[in-house]
Amino acid sequence: MTSTATALSRASRHSTPPDRRRLADNITGWTFAGPATLIILGFSLVPMAWALALSFTDSDLMSPGRNVGLENYRALVADPVFHQALRNTALLLLLYLPASLAAGLAVAVLLNRKVRGIGFYRTCFLVPYVASATAAGLLMGYIFDRDFGLFNGLLVKLGLPAQGLLSSPSQAMLVLTVIFFWTRFGFSVVIYLAALQEISKEVVEAAAIDGAGRWATFRHVIVPSVRHMTVFLAVWGMIDVLQFFDLVMTTTKGGPANATVTIVYYVWQLAFTYFTAGYGAAVAYVLFVGTLVLIVAGMLLARRKGATR
Repeated sequence: MTSTATALSRASRHSTPPDRRRLADNITGWTFAGPATLIILGFSLVPMAWALALSFTDSDLMSPGRNVGLENYRALVADPVFHQALRNTALLLLLYLPASLAAGLAVAVLLNRKVRGIGFYRTCFLVPYVASATAAGLLMGYIFDRDFGLFNGLLVKLGLPAQGLLSSPSQAMLVLTVIFFWTRFGFSVVIYLAALQEISKEVVEAAAIDGAGRWATFRHVIVPSVRHMTVFLAVWGMIDVLQFFDLVMTTTKGGPANATVTIVYYVWQLAFTYFTAGYGAAVAYVLFVGTLVLIVAGMLLARRKGATR
């Protein structure tokens, strides 16, 4: 009886037209995915549309404000704090991204070995990434404090002069870059480590048989094999940098003298400190367009380089 029922079920399934089966599958899929999709779109597209409309007004978040057209966007050209925020964000991007990719791959290669306690070492590099950014900011703010910080205390014990660090306009952004690197590059290590474990051992052994040394194997086997992960991490890191906010908030609050103000922190200041939400929305949309352009350009460049190889 069971075999007969199974045969009838298969026969009825095969007798159903392909278009109807496809429609039934689509309906079933959207029944499960539809509610979550609507929620995600509601919490992303609706605020984006509202912020775009807000950028054309002089709203203070308390009142709708009046329509000022493109005045907010024109004001950005002559805004010195906006220009400073752009420079600070660009400096962070140039310092952090190459170092994160290079150090992430180097550490991943070292951790891709079967040695005693390797799981503990891998966890040590991941902990700063999964730790609370607020906690990390407060901790690092204490370590790099000019007067009572551990870092300056160590310098004094070594007979070196104390530094301004987070209180110095010339050093604060560099210190924040170091802190940001410490909290984020563990993600690159994990992603690269997963990619390295997918490389066939036969390929590495074949390179060794052909006489390739460690550097040649790294350059001609490992680096090309993880190229797609490098593109992903470059895009991910770029987004991380352009959204840099939490460490600034918990350490320097944009100071001293706007030396560490970033684009996102400036948007927050405009909206919730100065209550110029319309102008803040304009800055946010400039950031959105700039981020989109950089991501698309990076992906096209990576695709072109991949096609020429």
